[in-house]
Order: sequence, then C-alpha cells, then structure tokens
Amino acid sequence: MKKLMSLFCLSLICLFCGCNDDMKVKETVTYTVNKPVYMSANAFRSSVKVNALPEEITQQGKICFYEGYLYMSEPGKGIHIIDNRNPSSPALVGFIELMGNADLAIRNNLLYADSYVDLVWFDITNPALPVLKSRLENVFPQSFPPIEDGIIDSEVFSEAGKAKGIVIGWTQEEVTETYEYYKDEIYYNDMATNSGNSSGGSSTGVNGSMSRFGLYKDYLYVVLNNQMDIFDLSGEEPVVATETIPVGWNVETIFSYKEYMFMGTPTGMLIYSVKDPIKPEYQSAMVHVYGCDPVVVEDDIAYVTVHSGNNCGQNFNELIILDVSDVKSPQPIVAYTMTKPKGLGIDNGTLFLCDDGLKIYNASDPQTLMANRLAHYSGMEGYDVIPHGNVLMMMAEDGIYQYDYSDLKEIRLLSKLAVKK
Repeated sequence: MKKLMSLFCLSLICLFCGCNDDMKVKETVTYTVNKPVYMSANAFRSSVKVNALPEEITQQGKICFYEGYLYMSEPGKGIHIIDNRNPSSPALVGFIELMGNADLAIRNNLLYADSYVDLVWFDITNPALPVLKSRLENVFPQSFPPIEDGIIDSEVFSEAGKAKGIVIGWTQEEVTETYEYYKDEIYYNDMATNSGNSSGGSSTGVNGSMSRFGLYKDYLYVVLNNQMDIFDLSGEEPVVATETIPVGWNVETIFSYKEYMFMGTPTGMLIYSVKDPIKPEYQSAMVHVYGCDPVVVEDDIAYVTVHSGNNCGQNFNELIILDVSDVKSPQPIVAYTMTKPKGLGIDNGTLFLCDDGLKIYNASDPQTLMANRLAHYSGMEGYDVIPHGNVLMMMAEDGIYQYDYSDLKEIRLLSKLAVKK
C-alpha cells in the first residue's frame, strides 16, 4: 500500500510538471482489500444480552478489577464476570454479550464499555447480573473490527457505507491494478493508511496496562488510533465533554497518574496534562524504536515495554525506565533487553512484567533491577497484569493466573482459571 500511494502521488507530480512520456513506467500491483460485512444499526444495538449463566472464556482480553470482581473483555464478544473475592477459587458468574467490545472501565458501580462505534454502560450494583442502562451512539466512528493484513475498503468511510449499518467483520478480496510513474523521480512522499486510575475519591476499577480507557476525577478518557474522546461522568448519564481531540501517533494504551495521562504508542510515550479535564495539554514525548508498548507509573518513575513480533514491525524487545518527575522533560534512566515483554504493573516498588511468562522484580533501584529479580514463572504467555491488595492477577493466553505476593520471599500461585481454546 505504501508503494501504491507513492506511485499515485508521483503520477500527480509528474502530470503537473510535464515529465517526458519516454520516462514513464508501468507497474502492476496486487494487494488485499478488506470488504466490510454490515449489520443494521437496529439489529446491532438490540443484540446486547446479560446472561446470568456464565460462558467459557475462549480468548484472552483486557481486564479490570472492581470491589472483589474481575471483569474480562473477550475481544469482539463481550465481558466475562468473575467472582474473585476468594482469589484461590475464582468463579465465572455471568456474561455480557456485547458485540465489538474491546475495553472497559468502572466507576461508582457503573461499567462503561465500547461496542464498536458506541459507548455502552451497565449498572453493576449486583455484579452477577448487570443492568443495561443506555448507550451513546456513534461516538467512535473510526472503530472497526481488526484486520490481519491488507487495507480497509474506503467504502466504510463514506456516507453510503455508513448508511448500510455497522461494520462487524470483513471479507478479503485480492485486487490487481496497473499504475504508471516516472522512473527517475525520487520517492519522497511515502504515505500509508493503517488502520492505574485516579478518580478524586470516587470508587473506580483498576485496569490493566493494555487498556485504552482511563479515568480522572469525573471524566473517562478513551484513546483510539490518533484521537482522544472525553466523557463527563458526573451526571446520571455520561455525556460527550468536548470534541474529539487529535493526539496523533496511533495511541494504543493510556494510564492515569496524578493529573496526567501517559499514553503508549508504536513510536513512544506521550504525556498530557489533564489539570483542566476537558482541555488536555501536551507535555512531552519519549521517542523510541518502532514498537508496541504499554506504560505504568509509580513515584514519578515510568516503566515502558517495547515488543516485537506484531504489526509494529521491528525486532527490539525492551523494558525502558524513565524519570518523569518533570513531565515536560522525561529523562531515560536505563533500558533492559527482554524476551518479548507485553503488559506490566507496579505496586509499592514491586514490578510485575509479562515476559517469557511472568517476571517479578524489586524495582526500588532501576539501575540494579536485573540483579533483583524476585521470581520467574514460565510455561505461559502473559498478556497483562493487575497487582492489587497483594494479589497479582495475570491474563495469559491460556488463562487467568493469580499469585499471592504478600510475602515477596515466598510468592505463590493461588489459582488458574483456564481459557478454553
């Protein structure tokens, strides 16, 4: 697609610059186009179901812990509800069927979740039987099902496409086209198109580091692609607090710390101030090699992971530690080579890292972190973690693992709730 777009731009340049036709070259390009599968808006929005009977977990996803219950979003399918008041014996107690769900956040007994283009919320006063309250429609207009390769058909961005309903899937089609360009021109325009929380005293859930939902005071912050949406939660129903804010960089994760939002992107970490909650102000960016990364912060120290083997297209695997006491000028402290790190969590100086399973470190001195590894549990592929109340909840490819770390000298496995493949 990059080359295709470059050729297109060159064609326009040469057209207006009067290039010699003898220099013209034809090239045939074959690429994959993802064609949308639509569902009517009415059918899509009436598909939400709250089931008192639990369903088996079949795929790992985002996690949120709230008042003894663990809520797990299974991508595109819905939200599993797990009674975790006894982490040695967690029990699935309910399931919310919610098409297009990827993320969630909880505040004051209300669970907020995305459903492709909509924001939906539920009353979870009775955690085992949530009550659907309502939804805000079309607040995430650029939210689509993920694609594995190729490009998205431009129809989905048109008014005609939007009129057909909600995009709930894709079919793939190979397209072959011939383009003309001038062989001596320089390609200088390479374009491509690819598709812990702070709450000021209210009761909020604790999200994993992979979350795209962040809470600060009475506001919910949602990042998707190159933009941030803010919702005011202070009333009986959430309302859009301000227009969508462009932040760029294809933001993938968000972490709330003090009055700042730390965002993970494929090319680095962004810091925004939310002292004025509806007018986030850019502070700084830490740029690294191209990679996918979440970030967590404690005591003005930020921990960022970069991992390979995905759409980020690089081979670096690192844990980067920075001093963010001056948010306008973060200072790198140290970087460590890892196996393939993903989610991470920090609790009172103990760092939990999904890398070759689960690694646990005493992080009191970042410079000696590697020499202060407390434990390493291998044999699983960790995805994300939530450390809370001396219990570490880890979402892995094959299940939810829980560890008691009340005694750091004798960390022990409490339970595993399996993912049924």
